[in-house]
Amino acid sequence: MSEGLVPRVVLVRRPTEFELLVDEHGTREQARFVLGGQGRTLDVVEERHRRMHAALEAGRRAIPRSWRSVSIVRDELDRFVFEDRDIIVAIGQDGLVANTAKYLTGQPVIGVNPDPTAYEGILVPHETGALADVLADTQAGRANLQSRTMVEATLDDGQRLLALNELFVGHASHQSARYHFAWNDGDEYQSSSGIIVSTGTGATGWARSINRDRNNVVALPGPEVPALAYFVREAFPGSGYATDTTFGTLDAHTSLAVVSDMNVGGVIFGDGIESDRLSFAWGTSATIGVARQSLRLVA
Repeated sequence: MSEGLVPRVVLVRRPTEFELLVDEHGTREQARFVLGGQGRTLDVVEERHRRMHAALEAGRRAIPRSWRSVSIVRDELDRFVFEDRDIIVAIGQDGLVANTAKYLTGQPVIGVNPDPTAYEGILVPHETGALADVLADTQAGRANLQSRTMVEATLDDGQRLLALNELFVGHASHQSARYHFAWNDGDEYQSSSGIIVSTGTGATGWARSINRDRNNVVALPGPEVPALAYFVREAFPGSGYATDTTFGTLDAHTSLAVVSDMNVGGVIFGDGIESDRLSFAWGTSATIGVARQSLRLVA
């Protein structure tokens, strides 16, 4: 970024567990009363709430007074208009960065970990005390930026969905998903629990668990490698259904083609956010591959 341009810092967070409990039960004391009846207390979530808001306040203080800034919560991401010169500061757990990434168009993201005792911090490696320096380095173009690969699904009507970790293709309920499935040099008609298409960032999560259960049948890509791994979950070997191909990899020049054979309930969603999804009804075709854009994460 150019030093001569004044950026805008966008602080992004999720509601804390404490805030969600108070919203659900009306007041703090009512939440405490309900949890007490279950043999639980508010102590842990209230402490995490305090740490989050202390991190938010420290984040606001780290922003130079001459810069613009705005604070939003995760549920506002799909309505928020990002600017080209924005610097995004995601304060929270790793998943918040994934939730934010698909709404961006190349703006740098600084992940801040408000509670290292609670969050692993792979995508939120920075402490609040270092944020002022990291902001200055990012604005001056001195920051080390990782270009993390994303995965993209495009429907035949032009609708798109991006994800940083993985895309899920399947049925919204626990019913079997039926679809025609084509890859580099073959195709099958399958019935399964759905398809997972993972990036290198997602290779530390859902894809890693599936791959480990299958004795590491796929060499999972690194987060900056323009490649993906895919897994078919619990392919059903019934009459008319094939199970020959249940895993593989894609590079930047290859893709999966999936055609839905589900009358109702077919969906595609990313990064575990089922509410932000594409409808994948019967006859709809989806092409899934390496996304044209990537996450620019300040390392």
